[in-house]
Amino acid sequence: MAYQAQIRIPATYMRGGTSKGVFFRRQDLPEAAQTPGAARDALLLRVIGSPDPYGKQIDGMGGATSSTSKTVILDKSQQPDHDVDYLFGQVSIDKPFVDWSGNCGNLSAAVGAFAISSGLVDATRIPDNGIATIRIWQANIGKTIIAHVPVSNGQVQETGDFELDGVTFPAAEVQLEFINPADEGEGDGDGAMFPTGNLVDELTVPGVGTLKATMINAGIPTIFINAADVGYHGSELQDAINGDAKALAMFETIRAHGAVKMGLIKEVSEALSRQHTPKVAFVAPSADYLSSSGKQVHADDIDLLVRALSMGKLHHAMMGTAAVAIGTAAAIPGTLVNLAAGGGKRSAVRFGHPSGTLRVGAEASQQNDQWTVTKAIMSRSARVLMEGWIRVPGDTFK
Repeated sequence: MAYQAQIRIPATYMRGGTSKGVFFRRQDLPEAAQTPGAARDALLLRVIGSPDPYGKQIDGMGGATSSTSKTVILDKSQQPDHDVDYLFGQVSIDKPFVDWSGNCGNLSAAVGAFAISSGLVDATRIPDNGIATIRIWQANIGKTIIAHVPVSNGQVQETGDFELDGVTFPAAEVQLEFINPADEGEGDGDGAMFPTGNLVDELTVPGVGTLKATMINAGIPTIFINAADVGYHGSELQDAINGDAKALAMFETIRAHGAVKMGLIKEVSEALSRQHTPKVAFVAPSADYLSSSGKQVHADDIDLLVRALSMGKLHHAMMGTAAVAIGTAAAIPGTLVNLAAGGGKRSAVRFGHPSGTLRVGAEASQQNDQWTVTKAIMSRSARVLMEGWIRVPGDTFK
Protein backbone atom coordinates (compact mmCIF):
# COMPACT_ATOMS: atom_id res chain seq x y z
CA MET A 1 0.00 0.00 0.00
CA ALA A 2 1.38 3.42 -0.98
CA TYR A 3 1.46 6.21 1.58
CA GLN A 4 1.85 9.90 0.85
CA ALA A 5 5.06 11.52 2.03
CA GLN A 6 4.98 14.32 4.55
CA ILE A 7 4.86 17.91 3.38
CA ARG A 8 6.66 20.75 5.12
CA ILE A 9 5.32 24.21 5.89
CA PRO A 10 7.31 27.22 7.13
CA ALA A 11 6.35 27.90 10.75
CA THR A 12 7.59 29.48 13.97
CA TYR A 13 6.96 28.19 17.48
CA MET A 14 6.60 31.15 19.86
CA ARG A 15 5.84 31.96 23.44
CA GLY A 16 3.60 34.92 23.97
CA GLY A 17 2.79 35.85 27.57
CA THR A 18 1.96 32.62 29.39
CA SER A 19 0.96 30.75 26.21
CA LYS A 20 2.75 29.00 23.36
CA GLY A 21 1.58 28.51 19.79
CA VAL A 22 2.55 27.73 16.21
CA PHE A 23 2.69 30.84 14.00
CA PHE A 24 2.22 30.85 10.21
CA ARG A 25 2.21 33.44 7.49
CA ARG A 26 -1.00 32.86 5.53
CA GLN A 27 0.92 32.86 2.23
CA ASP A 28 3.06 29.95 3.46
CA LEU A 29 0.12 27.63 4.07
CA PRO A 30 -0.89 25.08 1.44
CA GLU A 31 -3.33 26.70 -0.96
CA ALA A 32 -6.30 24.72 0.34
CA ALA A 33 -5.60 26.02 3.87
CA GLN A 34 -5.16 29.68 2.97
CA THR A 35 -8.90 30.25 3.32
CA PRO A 36 -11.23 29.28 6.18
CA GLY A 37 -12.76 25.84 6.00
CA ALA A 38 -12.32 22.14 6.59
CA ALA A 39 -8.85 21.94 4.98
CA ARG A 40 -7.46 24.68 7.22
CA ASP A 41 -8.96 23.11 10.34
CA ALA A 42 -7.65 19.67 9.39
CA LEU A 43 -4.15 21.07 8.91
CA LEU A 44 -4.08 22.87 12.26
CA LEU A 45 -5.47 19.86 14.10
CA ARG A 46 -2.70 17.68 12.62
CA VAL A 47 -0.04 20.29 13.40
CA ILE A 48 -1.05 20.42 17.07
CA GLY A 49 -1.72 16.67 17.35
CA SER A 50 -5.48 16.61 17.85
CA PRO A 51 -7.85 15.02 18.45
CA ASP A 52 -5.93 12.89 20.92
CA PRO A 53 -7.98 10.44 23.05
CA TYR A 54 -4.90 10.07 25.28
CA GLY A 55 -4.99 13.82 25.99
CA LYS A 56 -1.22 14.26 25.47
CA GLN A 57 -0.84 15.55 21.86
CA ILE A 58 2.32 13.44 21.55
CA ASP A 59 2.08 13.35 17.74
CA GLY A 60 2.03 17.12 17.32
CA MET A 61 3.26 20.46 18.61
CA GLY A 62 0.61 20.89 21.29
CA GLY A 63 1.43 20.67 24.98
CA ALA A 64 -1.87 19.12 26.10
CA THR A 65 -3.12 22.27 27.85
CA SER A 66 -5.32 25.13 26.69
CA SER A 67 -2.25 27.40 26.95
CA THR A 68 -0.24 25.33 24.49
CA SER A 69 -2.85 24.08 22.03
CA LYS A 70 -2.88 27.23 19.93
CA THR A 71 -2.28 28.38 16.36
CA VAL A 72 -1.87 31.79 14.73
CA ILE A 73 -2.16 32.86 11.10
CA LEU A 74 -0.85 36.30 10.11
CA ASP A 75 -1.06 38.28 6.89
CA LYS A 76 -0.39 41.83 5.74
CA SER A 77 -3.39 43.80 6.86
CA GLN A 78 -6.33 44.45 4.59
CA GLN A 79 -7.57 47.10 7.04
CA PRO A 80 -6.70 50.80 6.70
CA ASP A 81 -4.02 52.06 9.11
CA HIS A 82 -3.12 48.56 10.31
CA ASP A 83 0.08 46.58 9.76
CA VAL A 84 -1.00 42.98 10.15
CA ASP A 85 -4.14 40.84 10.31
CA TYR A 86 -4.06 38.34 13.18
CA LEU A 87 -6.25 35.22 13.20
CA PHE A 88 -6.21 32.90 16.23
CA GLY A 89 -7.29 29.26 16.31
CA GLN A 90 -7.77 27.49 19.66
CA VAL A 91 -7.35 23.79 18.95
CA SER A 92 -9.32 21.32 21.04
CA ILE A 93 -7.17 18.63 22.63
CA ASP A 94 -9.56 15.69 22.49
CA LYS A 95 -12.07 16.70 19.81
CA PRO A 96 -11.70 17.39 16.05
CA PHE A 97 -12.46 21.06 16.53
CA VAL A 98 -10.77 24.43 16.06
CA ASP A 99 -12.49 27.30 17.85
CA TRP A 100 -12.28 30.63 15.99
CA SER A 101 -14.70 32.51 18.29
CA GLY A 102 -12.21 34.63 20.22
CA ASN A 103 -8.74 36.09 20.61
CA CYS A 104 -5.72 34.95 22.62
CA GLY A 105 -4.45 37.94 24.56
CA ASN A 106 -1.23 36.22 25.59
CA LEU A 107 -0.20 35.29 22.05
CA SER A 108 -1.08 38.85 21.02
CA ALA A 109 2.24 39.77 22.64
CA ALA A 110 4.09 37.70 20.03
CA VAL A 111 2.17 38.93 16.98
CA GLY A 112 4.08 42.20 16.52
CA ALA A 113 7.45 40.49 16.86
CA PHE A 114 6.56 37.75 14.38
CA ALA A 115 5.11 40.28 11.94
CA ILE A 116 8.33 42.31 12.00
CA SER A 117 10.66 39.33 11.73
CA SER A 118 8.71 37.68 8.91
CA GLY A 119 8.52 40.77 6.70
CA LEU A 120 4.83 41.53 7.15
CA VAL A 121 5.52 45.08 8.37
CA ASP A 122 6.84 47.81 6.08
CA ALA A 123 10.53 48.31 6.87
CA THR A 124 10.01 52.08 7.14
CA ARG A 125 7.83 51.45 10.21
CA ILE A 126 10.69 49.79 12.12
CA PRO A 127 13.25 51.97 13.93
CA ASP A 128 16.89 50.89 14.10
CA ASN A 129 16.68 51.25 17.87
CA GLY A 130 13.69 52.01 20.04
CA ILE A 131 10.07 50.90 20.08
CA ALA A 132 8.15 49.75 16.99
CA THR A 133 4.45 50.52 17.27
CA ILE A 134 2.60 47.75 15.42
CA ARG A 135 -1.11 48.13 14.73
CA ILE A 136 -2.75 44.70 14.71
CA TRP A 137 -6.19 43.89 13.38
CA GLN A 138 -7.57 41.03 15.48
CA ALA A 139 -9.63 39.30 12.81
CA ASN A 140 -11.54 36.89 15.09
CA ILE A 141 -13.31 39.72 16.92
CA GLY A 142 -12.71 42.73 14.66
CA LYS A 143 -10.69 44.76 17.15
CA THR A 144 -7.45 46.76 17.13
CA ILE A 145 -4.47 45.85 19.29
CA ILE A 146 -1.40 48.08 19.46
CA ALA A 147 1.83 46.29 20.32
CA HIS A 148 4.88 48.26 21.42
CA VAL A 149 7.77 46.01 20.41
CA PRO A 150 11.37 46.81 21.45
CA VAL A 151 13.88 46.88 18.59
CA SER A 152 17.68 46.80 18.82
CA ASN A 153 19.96 47.23 15.78
CA GLY A 154 16.98 46.79 13.48
CA GLN A 155 15.97 43.44 14.99
CA VAL A 156 13.24 42.52 17.47
CA GLN A 157 14.72 42.55 20.96
CA GLU A 158 13.56 39.45 22.82
CA THR A 159 15.86 39.38 25.85
CA GLY A 160 15.49 41.66 28.83
CA ASP A 161 14.75 41.89 32.54
CA PHE A 162 10.94 42.05 32.48
CA GLU A 163 9.49 39.33 34.71
CA LEU A 164 6.03 37.87 34.16
CA ASP A 165 4.50 35.54 36.73
CA GLY A 166 3.81 32.22 35.06
CA VAL A 167 6.92 32.50 32.85
CA THR A 168 10.18 31.12 34.26
CA PHE A 169 12.72 33.41 32.62
CA PRO A 170 12.79 37.21 32.14
CA ALA A 171 12.53 38.75 28.67
CA ALA A 172 11.92 42.07 26.94
CA GLU A 173 8.72 43.88 27.88
CA VAL A 174 6.01 44.23 25.23
CA GLN A 175 3.22 46.65 26.11
CA LEU A 176 -0.18 45.89 24.61
CA GLU A 177 -3.10 48.27 24.16
CA PHE A 178 -6.47 46.66 23.47
CA ILE A 179 -8.46 49.42 21.78
CA ASN A 180 -12.24 49.56 22.40
CA PRO A 181 -12.06 45.97 23.69
CA ALA A 182 -15.78 45.51 24.36
CA ASP A 183 -17.09 42.82 22.01
CA GLU A 184 -20.06 44.89 21.01
CA GLY A 185 -21.31 42.55 18.32
CA GLU A 186 -21.71 39.63 20.71
CA GLY A 187 -24.93 38.57 22.34
CA ASP A 188 -28.49 39.80 22.13
CA GLY A 189 -27.90 43.10 23.92
CA ASP A 190 -28.14 46.58 22.46
CA GLY A 191 -24.43 46.94 21.72
CA ALA A 192 -23.41 47.41 25.36
CA MET A 193 -20.52 45.54 26.92
CA PHE A 194 -23.02 44.06 29.39
CA PRO A 195 -25.29 41.98 27.13
CA THR A 196 -28.06 41.63 29.72
CA GLY A 197 -27.98 45.34 30.53
CA ASN A 198 -27.03 44.59 34.15
CA LEU A 199 -23.77 44.89 36.05
CA VAL A 200 -24.84 41.93 38.18
CA ASP A 201 -27.37 39.26 37.22
CA GLU A 202 -29.03 36.36 38.97
CA LEU A 203 -27.87 33.31 37.01
CA THR A 204 -29.88 30.15 37.66
CA VAL A 205 -27.85 27.01 37.04
CA PRO A 206 -29.53 23.60 37.41
CA GLY A 207 -27.83 21.50 40.07
CA VAL A 208 -25.85 24.49 41.33
CA GLY A 209 -28.38 27.13 42.32
CA THR A 210 -28.87 30.82 41.63
CA LEU A 211 -25.60 32.72 41.54
CA LYS A 212 -24.74 36.37 41.32
CA ALA A 213 -22.85 36.90 38.06
CA THR A 214 -21.23 39.75 36.17
CA MET A 215 -21.32 38.90 32.46
CA ILE A 216 -19.19 41.14 30.32
CA ASN A 217 -18.04 41.35 26.71
CA ALA A 218 -14.61 42.98 26.99
CA GLY A 219 -11.42 41.36 25.78
CA ILE A 220 -13.32 38.09 25.67
CA PRO A 221 -16.86 37.24 26.82
CA THR A 222 -16.48 36.35 30.50
CA ILE A 223 -18.78 35.21 33.31
CA PHE A 224 -17.59 36.30 36.76
CA ILE A 225 -18.98 34.70 39.91
CA ASN A 226 -18.06 34.97 43.59
CA ALA A 227 -15.71 32.21 44.75
CA ALA A 228 -17.57 31.83 48.04
CA ASP A 229 -20.86 31.15 46.24
CA VAL A 230 -19.43 27.93 44.79
CA GLY A 231 -17.46 26.86 47.85
CA TYR A 232 -14.01 28.25 47.06
CA HIS A 233 -11.66 30.85 48.57
CA GLY A 234 -10.25 32.25 45.31
CA SER A 235 -6.70 31.21 46.22
CA GLU A 236 -6.96 27.72 44.73
CA LEU A 237 -4.23 26.32 42.47
CA GLN A 238 -4.75 24.09 39.45
CA ASP A 239 -4.81 20.72 41.22
CA ALA A 240 -7.64 21.77 43.51
CA ILE A 241 -9.92 22.25 40.51
CA ASN A 242 -8.51 20.20 37.65
CA GLY A 243 -8.30 17.06 39.76
CA ASP A 244 -11.99 17.32 40.69
CA ALA A 245 -14.26 16.06 37.92
CA LYS A 246 -17.36 17.24 39.79
CA ALA A 247 -15.98 20.78 40.04
CA LEU A 248 -15.07 20.89 36.35
CA ALA A 249 -18.56 19.71 35.41
CA MET A 250 -20.07 22.41 37.64
CA PHE A 251 -18.03 25.18 36.04
CA GLU A 252 -18.86 23.94 32.55
CA THR A 253 -22.58 23.95 33.45
CA ILE A 254 -22.24 27.52 34.75
CA ARG A 255 -20.42 28.49 31.56
CA ALA A 256 -23.05 26.95 29.31
CA HIS A 257 -26.01 28.59 31.08
CA GLY A 258 -24.16 31.90 31.23
CA ALA A 259 -23.49 31.70 27.49
CA VAL A 260 -27.22 31.34 26.86
CA LYS A 261 -28.03 34.31 29.10
CA MET A 262 -25.38 36.39 27.32
CA GLY A 263 -26.98 35.55 23.99
CA LEU A 264 -23.85 33.82 22.68
CA ILE A 265 -25.70 30.57 22.08
CA LYS A 266 -29.39 29.67 21.94
CA GLU A 267 -29.27 26.25 23.62
CA VAL A 268 -27.07 24.91 26.40
CA SER A 269 -25.98 22.02 24.16
CA GLU A 270 -24.31 24.48 21.76
CA ALA A 271 -21.63 25.22 24.38
CA LEU A 272 -19.83 22.04 23.32
CA SER A 273 -19.04 23.60 19.94
CA ARG A 274 -17.97 26.90 21.48
CA GLN A 275 -15.30 25.86 23.96
CA HIS A 276 -13.07 28.93 23.78
CA THR A 277 -15.78 31.43 24.71
CA PRO A 278 -17.19 32.52 27.04
CA LYS A 279 -14.74 32.12 29.91
CA VAL A 280 -15.86 31.56 33.48
CA ALA A 281 -13.92 33.02 36.41
CA PHE A 282 -14.38 33.31 40.15
CA VAL A 283 -13.30 36.25 42.30
CA ALA A 284 -12.64 36.94 45.96
CA PRO A 285 -11.17 39.71 48.11
CA SER A 286 -7.38 39.79 48.43
CA ALA A 287 -5.74 37.24 50.73
CA ASP A 288 -2.31 35.73 51.34
CA TYR A 289 -1.49 32.55 49.41
CA LEU A 290 1.38 30.55 47.96
CA SER A 291 1.59 30.62 44.16
CA SER A 292 2.23 27.48 42.13
CA SER A 293 5.97 28.23 42.16
CA GLY A 294 6.01 28.51 45.96
CA LYS A 295 6.24 32.30 45.87
CA GLN A 296 4.37 34.06 48.66
CA VAL A 297 1.70 36.47 47.45
CA HIS A 298 0.70 38.99 50.11
CA ALA A 299 -2.82 40.35 50.41
CA ASP A 300 -1.46 43.90 50.69
CA ASP A 301 0.20 43.58 47.26
CA ILE A 302 -3.00 42.78 45.34
CA ASP A 303 -6.50 44.17 45.02
CA LEU A 304 -8.34 40.87 44.61
CA LEU A 305 -8.06 37.18 43.73
CA VAL A 306 -9.17 35.79 40.37
CA ARG A 307 -9.17 32.24 39.03
CA ALA A 308 -10.31 31.51 35.48
CA LEU A 309 -11.05 28.39 33.46
CA SER A 310 -10.05 27.92 29.84
CA MET A 311 -11.11 25.04 27.62
CA GLY A 312 -12.60 23.26 30.63
CA LYS A 313 -9.61 23.50 32.99
CA LEU A 314 -8.34 26.03 35.53
CA HIS A 315 -5.70 28.17 33.82
CA HIS A 316 -2.19 28.05 35.26
CA ALA A 317 -1.98 31.87 35.26
CA MET A 318 -4.43 34.17 33.46
CA MET A 319 -5.54 34.44 29.86
CA GLY A 320 -4.62 37.83 28.42
CA THR A 321 -8.10 38.48 27.10
CA ALA A 322 -9.62 37.53 30.46
CA ALA A 323 -7.22 40.00 32.08
CA VAL A 324 -8.74 42.68 29.84
CA ALA A 325 -12.18 41.63 31.08
CA ILE A 326 -10.93 41.77 34.67
CA GLY A 327 -9.42 45.24 34.25
CA THR A 328 -12.54 46.54 32.53
CA ALA A 329 -14.96 45.10 35.09
CA ALA A 330 -12.79 46.35 37.95
CA ALA A 331 -13.01 49.90 36.56
CA ILE A 332 -16.82 49.87 36.68
CA PRO A 333 -18.29 50.36 40.17
CA GLY A 334 -20.78 47.68 41.16
CA THR A 335 -19.52 44.69 39.20
CA LEU A 336 -18.51 41.60 41.17
CA VAL A 337 -14.90 42.19 40.15
CA ASN A 338 -15.01 45.79 41.34
CA LEU A 339 -16.68 44.82 44.62
CA ALA A 340 -14.12 42.09 45.29
CA ALA A 341 -11.41 44.70 44.77
CA GLY A 342 -13.01 46.95 47.38
CA GLY A 343 -15.39 48.98 45.20
CA GLY A 344 -15.11 52.56 43.98
CA LYS A 345 -13.58 54.00 40.82
CA ARG A 346 -10.21 52.70 39.68
CA SER A 347 -8.16 52.89 36.51
CA ALA A 348 -5.96 49.85 37.20
CA VAL A 349 -6.07 46.69 39.25
CA ARG A 350 -3.50 44.13 40.37
CA PHE A 351 -4.94 40.67 40.89
CA GLY A 352 -3.61 37.40 42.19
CA HIS A 353 -3.76 34.32 39.95
CA PRO A 354 -2.34 30.79 40.43
CA SER A 355 1.15 31.73 39.21
CA GLY A 356 1.42 35.11 40.91
CA THR A 357 0.12 38.58 40.13
CA LEU A 358 -0.72 40.74 37.12
CA ARG A 359 -1.54 44.41 36.74
CA VAL A 360 -3.95 45.61 34.05
CA GLY A 361 -5.29 49.09 33.42
CA ALA A 362 -8.54 50.14 31.77
CA GLU A 363 -10.09 53.46 30.79
CA ALA A 364 -13.85 53.21 31.31
CA SER A 365 -16.55 55.89 31.23
CA GLN A 366 -20.31 56.11 31.48
CA GLN A 367 -22.54 58.04 29.08
CA ASN A 368 -26.33 57.91 29.03
CA ASP A 369 -26.32 54.95 31.44
CA GLN A 370 -24.05 52.97 29.09
CA TRP A 371 -20.54 51.96 30.05
CA THR A 372 -17.78 52.08 27.46
CA VAL A 373 -14.09 51.28 27.65
CA THR A 374 -11.65 53.01 25.30
CA LYS A 375 -8.63 50.83 25.99
CA ALA A 376 -7.09 48.26 28.29
CA ILE A 377 -3.35 48.11 28.82
CA MET A 378 -1.02 45.41 30.08
CA SER A 379 2.56 44.27 29.66
CA ARG A 380 3.64 40.82 28.51
CA SER A 381 6.72 39.35 26.87
CA ALA A 382 7.39 37.06 23.92
CA ARG A 383 10.16 35.21 22.17
CA VAL A 384 10.83 32.74 19.37
CA LEU A 385 11.34 29.20 20.66
CA MET A 386 11.97 27.49 17.32
CA GLU A 387 11.66 28.29 13.65
CA GLY A 388 11.80 26.19 10.53
CA TRP A 389 9.24 23.83 9.00
CA ILE A 390 6.26 21.97 10.39
CA ARG A 391 5.77 18.54 8.80
CA VAL A 392 2.39 16.85 8.33
CA PRO A 393 1.33 13.84 6.26
CA GLY A 394 0.47 14.76 2.69
CA ASP A 395 -3.04 13.31 2.99
CA THR A 396 -3.94 15.57 5.94
CA PHE A 397 -6.50 17.49 3.87
CA LYS A 398 -8.39 14.43 2.64
